[in-house]
Amino acid sequence: MSRVDLHAHTTASDGLFTPTQLVEHAKKVGLQGVALTDHDIVSGIEEALEAGKRWGIEVIPGVEISTLWEKKEIHILGYFIDTHSPKLLEQLHRQRQARQLRNQQMIKKLNELGIEIQMEEVLAKKRDDVSNLGRPHIAEVLVDKGVVQTISEAFDKYLGEKTGIAYISPSRIDSFQAVDLIRESGGVPVLAHPGLYGRDELIPLLVERGLEGIEVRHPDHSAEDVKRYQRLAERYGLIPTAGSDFHGERQGAMYHADLGTCVVDMTQVERLRAKAKNLFK
Repeated sequence: MSRVDLHAHTTASDGLFTPTQLVEHAKKVGLQGVALTDHDIVSGIEEALEAGKRWGIEVIPGVEISTLWEKKEIHILGYFIDTHSPKLLEQLHRQRQARQLRNQQMIKKLNELGIEIQMEEVLAKKRDDVSNLGRPHIAEVLVDKGVVQTISEAFDKYLGEKTGIAYISPSRIDSFQAVDLIRESGGVPVLAHPGLYGRDELIPLLVERGLEGIEVRHPDHSAEDVKRYQRLAERYGLIPTAGSDFHGERQGAMYHADLGTCVVDMTQVERLRAKAKNLFK
């Protein structure tokens, strides 16, 4: 069986590996393919595609778009997108501006809680000049300062959507608009890690709008989650996907899981590719 990880991040957003290093790591862990799905940015894809040619790894161009639905943050993955689509690039730029505002607001809230943290300290955690700053960068600073012991604790106490007392939800496009945007960019829209939301009632609504897949296997899904989303994939005719949500190891702990933890066979990649071609036509 060929093994492909369909969810991975790089230094273009909040991952620790450059696109080239990600592809090299994919080769090291025995993958035949990997999807680059950085948050609201596609700047790392060209480098990854070139590295894929050198290492014999199939690189799937992708993106993970942050959206809001009924005040809940929902992530939509897009595969085989046209990374040069003007409409896509314009909207992703707006998304990153919203993320920057969110970072500023969260830092302000941390300051109000008596935690001394400055934007300059967070910016110092960038791994390159185009990094899209996110919560993991803030979490690193909190660990450095001894406010928390681990990245997970930083999210649990301060930065996570469910329990974080400094969490801020910025204005973003809704989940349906993201599905439209991905389809209009020649890509295949897939719902990311639905088990993290607890809002399964959204799934049939997204299907009506044009959702084509659902991430069945994810490191944060329980065995029961996997069974439930596999059944939902079959019920709605969705392509079941899997991915590690790889970001790399921060402060001695892996964020989500290592690359290759959750994979699909190459036949699923071909299903996504065929669907993208049909949507493009």
